[in-house]
Amino acid sequence: MKPLQKSIHWSLGIAVITLVLAAIFSVISTFILSGVSWAIGMVIVLIIVFLGVFFDTIGVAATAADEKPFHAMASERLPGAKHAVLITRNADKFANFCNDVIGDISGIISGTASAYVVLQLSLQLGYGDTSYQQFAISILFTSVIAALTVGGKAVGKTLAIHYSTPIIYQVGRLLYILEVRLKIKVFSPNGKTKKKDKLTRK
Repeated sequence: MKPLQKSIHWSLGIAVITLVLAAIFSVISTFILSGVSWAIGMVIVLIIVFLGVFFDTIGVAATAADEKPFHAMASERLPGAKHAVLITRNADKFANFCNDVIGDISGIISGTASAYVVLQLSLQLGYGDTSYQQFAISILFTSVIAALTVGGKAVGKTLAIHYSTPIIYQVGRLLYILEVRLKIKVFSPNGKTKKKDKLTRK
């Protein structure tokens, strides 16, 4: 039952995190998009798409990476190596956050932002809200965004599989910087490790 309980706790926790992040990203994107031209809005949509592709690549790299190279790096005391080990050990949760939480939120927000850009472009061109021209623009723009998202993730997955070690090491270095300089700790040590350390000291 313990694995099931842990799974339920993680699912509930990640659901709450997704709810909060989705609300924050929606508010930020709506605030940024309000009052901007369709061209700037298109750039913002592309940035959101790139963000989703970027995190999807990291998530796949976490599941594809092997733990052994990072142990060798950690023995040489390279910054971020220990964090890379923690990423690979928690690859399922890390990938879930990157691929499902950030990736899906980016997909939803990019769709909403695309609708706003299409509306702004249609109004600037003088088309009505229910015109065939706006419908055609909506289909074209949505198709382009979908193609960029799927194509970008396909390229990202290829890079993640072939270069998983350097990608995860760079992410580990980023987590190391966040922990050392900003005191933001993403991974907490395992409780069993702490007990072993205490017994060793005694």
